[in-house]
Amino acid sequence: MKIAIIGTRGIPNHYGGFEQFAEYLSLGLVNRGHEVWVYNSHLHPYQENIWKGVNIVHCKDMEDKMGTAGQFIYDLNCILDSRKKNFDILLQLGYTSSSIWGSLLPKKPIVITNMDGLEWMRSKFSKKVQYFLKKAEKWAINTSNHLVSDSVGIQQHLKTNFNVESTYIPYGAHVFNAPNKTVLNDYNIQEHKYHMLIARMEPENNIETILDGYHQSGSEEPFLVVGKTTNEFGKYLVSKFQHNKNIQFLGGIYDIEILNNLRFYANLYFHGHSVGGTNPSLLEAMSSGALIAAHNNVFNRSILETEAFYFINSKEASQLFLEDKNQFRNEYVSKNLEKIETLYTWDKIIDDYENLFVKLAK
Repeated sequence: MKIAIIGTRGIPNHYGGFEQFAEYLSLGLVNRGHEVWVYNSHLHPYQENIWKGVNIVHCKDMEDKMGTAGQFIYDLNCILDSRKKNFDILLQLGYTSSSIWGSLLPKKPIVITNMDGLEWMRSKFSKKVQYFLKKAEKWAINTSNHLVSDSVGIQQHLKTNFNVESTYIPYGAHVFNAPNKTVLNDYNIQEHKYHMLIARMEPENNIETILDGYHQSGSEEPFLVVGKTTNEFGKYLVSKFQHNKNIQFLGGIYDIEILNNLRFYANLYFHGHSVGGTNPSLLEAMSSGALIAAHNNVFNRSILETEAFYFINSKEASQLFLEDKNQFRNEYVSKNLEKIETLYTWDKIIDDYENLFVKLAK
């Protein structure tokens, strides 16, 4: 089949979860004999037309000049270009800046939308933007031939509030089994003597809650914060915690080997995401052998179940730093790895998408 993926900034991943997903899925589909196109922002650092057998389509992106409004222009350009090509399947990742153009989607391909999370619940958005995103969610439902939910919570939300069915396919992860302790030397840290998180600097990821808890605990073990801090909230966090020298803002790191090793050797890995479905960074933390402390919500609990520690506020987060959790490490890590190997392998996820595409194409 001829399959196109839109809705990301492009591959190889230099940004976040959807880009990582598009990278793995497109490679997997190519290896299964399909022709795959991924739409890339023209601002993406990779400027070639083919990446490991995946066709790359570069579209004009005005985000650098227009900010968020530029994302709408970029999505429009991707959709307009997709009308020129004879795709069988058009997989749309998310809907925040694309569903407004839903009426322009090409008619020939089957349009499948991965509904992402509950975007309209994100606290970074104003009431007007949240209202728009609620509308955008409905537009995406109405202009798609089929929906994919990456978590049971999203699937239930779509059924309860819109009475529409969706196919549950989560994200995937590769089990990490080649730890290399020398990576720690580059960050001047020691095995199980530091904590960390990896996230985009957004309020709903509860980074401030976690760091408040860390600061209140008085812990002197380093805390590594991985994620770009160039946005407004990121700058605010850097400023707020600048006097705690144990909190180290490392910026974005995209080398998967470095990330896997940092997660593997951390004392506690914190996952504060509270809005959305099966978050890719959570699965990667599980597959890295991390001992996880997660924000207490239905999305995280449905994945981690009892094999994690939970917090809801800075006081509860603070307590986690004051208690030795190593007695739980082997049990929690091994059970989470078992989940990855049985439920969330990339081979299974790619198979699920391919089977869905074939089923719908027939």
